[in-house]
Amino acid sequence: MIYDRFQQEAIDYINQGYSVIVSAPTGAGKTAIAEHVIYQSIQKNIGVIYTAPIKALSNQKYRDFQNQFGDKIGILTGDVSINSFAPVLIMTTEIFRNKILDEPESLKKYSWVIFDEIHYIDNPERGTVWEESLIFLPAHLKILGLSATIPNIKQFSSWIESIHNKPVKMVIEEKRPVPLHFFFQCGNEIVDKLEQIKKLRHGKPNKLYTLINYLRIKEALPAIYFVFSRRRSEELAWEIMNFDFLNAKEKNEITNLYLSLCERFNLTAEKSARELQPLIQRGIAFHHAGMLPTLKEAIERLFTSRLLKVIFTTETFALGINMPSRSVMFDDLRKFYGRYVRNLKTRDFYQMAGRAGRRGIDTQGFVYCRFNPYKITYEEIKRIIYGAPEEVKSQLNTSYATILNLYEKYRDKLFKIYPLSLHYFQSRKNEQKEALRLMAAKLKLLQESGYINNGALTQKGSFAKTVYGYELLMAELYEQGILEQLDEFGLGVIASSAVFEPRKNQFMPVGISKASRGIRRICEEIYEGIKHKEQRYKIYPFSKAPAFHLCMAMESWLRGTAFDKILRFTDTDEGEVVRYFRMSVQILREINDAPVVSPVLKERIKESIKVINRDIVDAEKQLREG
Repeated sequence: MIYDRFQQEAIDYINQGYSVIVSAPTGAGKTAIAEHVIYQSIQKNIGVIYTAPIKALSNQKYRDFQNQFGDKIGILTGDVSINSFAPVLIMTTEIFRNKILDEPESLKKYSWVIFDEIHYIDNPERGTVWEESLIFLPAHLKILGLSATIPNIKQFSSWIESIHNKPVKMVIEEKRPVPLHFFFQCGNEIVDKLEQIKKLRHGKPNKLYTLINYLRIKEALPAIYFVFSRRRSEELAWEIMNFDFLNAKEKNEITNLYLSLCERFNLTAEKSARELQPLIQRGIAFHHAGMLPTLKEAIERLFTSRLLKVIFTTETFALGINMPSRSVMFDDLRKFYGRYVRNLKTRDFYQMAGRAGRRGIDTQGFVYCRFNPYKITYEEIKRIIYGAPEEVKSQLNTSYATILNLYEKYRDKLFKIYPLSLHYFQSRKNEQKEALRLMAAKLKLLQESGYINNGALTQKGSFAKTVYGYELLMAELYEQGILEQLDEFGLGVIASSAVFEPRKNQFMPVGISKASRGIRRICEEIYEGIKHKEQRYKIYPFSKAPAFHLCMAMESWLRGTAFDKILRFTDTDEGEVVRYFRMSVQILREINDAPVVSPVLKERIKESIKVINRDIVDAEKQLREG
């Protein structure tokens, strides 16, 4: 195989036994480097771990690598375990971090860990997991980190070198193999130079028909249209229903393929799958997190077949999933970041724009930006597209479970670990001081609340250290004997309430059962106690509050009701319901893994998992059928 310059440089370092961090644009071909590590490791009979930020990407990598390497590949995520003793094991970064802290012995047979999308270390919600994985990485493991373009790659590599006392080679590629050509739609006119937008009349609204028709005439399809709202992705797809992008032969092919995928994934009777068919027969589809996971996968398969010509999707479609197209369109250059809407970050823009231009097929990729000049300035558009990508910044916020695991190993010396963090490496003195104060405050809360006593973890502490993210609520329920009293229904309700994140102003369903009302009252009392302590110790952000919006749907599901029937008990999107049910299974498994849980409770948990994890919720079944 003939490699590009940066690929060959990385492979040469790998062959010499170095850890390597690669920074290159989306679509540049970083996966080829990972494939080299996997191939060489299989040849030498040594183990490799491949971590990915999201389960969809883990699943796709499992399929891709399994096609190449067969039964040498396994996967382990929160809700899937297939061939988990394979020499090449794909997992989410959370699972890898948990293994480092909970069962480091299990990692001895591996020589390499590949971090895909390693720039995720600055994700506000989950970046801590990457940072902890790198801090506590066993000394025998070599690293291959694959990153989008980041300007402080040297600082990032130097940090890893400093904590592990071994060289890390940097490989940087700034050029894309397929260059991008930018277009702008403003005032319902389309131009290909940013300066030209100053001359346009801004009074007219942008029309989708104008843009789609332009792409069709210019033979710029297939195209991915990025939109930052699930509902809008559906509305826009139906808005272009008058277009028909397929000839009779293609119509026949896509219809047969879609029907066979629906049959394979048990979607034939699903209303949402049937409703999509008229769009698909015209070469149009939408794709977002609110859809059933199996339906999303069917759409992804259609897109890779090249029969879908326009797909309206949210940004998760851009994260590492190998779905390139000739063109990319942006509905807007502003999106919701955490608590407010603001202009896109340059790195986020290119994560999506980088899907334009198919290597080996297109000589250039086309990126179309729609915008309203009254909402975003010319200077800001210029900054998004032509500015330097944002630096990677630490988002360290160590969880209670991590502190308990560290305390068990290091006791009060755990504070010596903070100076190993990227946060310490990047921060000013006052920020370092505050991070240490926060760690100390969490430790004091754990000691005061009976998780630690006389320099050792109590039973409650041993329980909490296995339940990442929900440890305080679940440990209090455990200590008070509540979990032991619950049946399979109660355990399902507790688990779903712990993981569920309600939308802003989302209403609670009326008519919840007496048993669920009792569980809710207890959980809310416990949570108020936790929050009060966190306020007293100035700990932020607060632990997640339980939310019982899915309890009726969960109870109905546990009774064996069909999935489409339980949806009447919630206004949550069906894909989200599946996701939260899968997360409920994961938290129940974590509770089950706690060494202090009684055999009776373990049996009930297994029964609850068995009933929840069926049909459309069973992620492993989806992966095997796929």
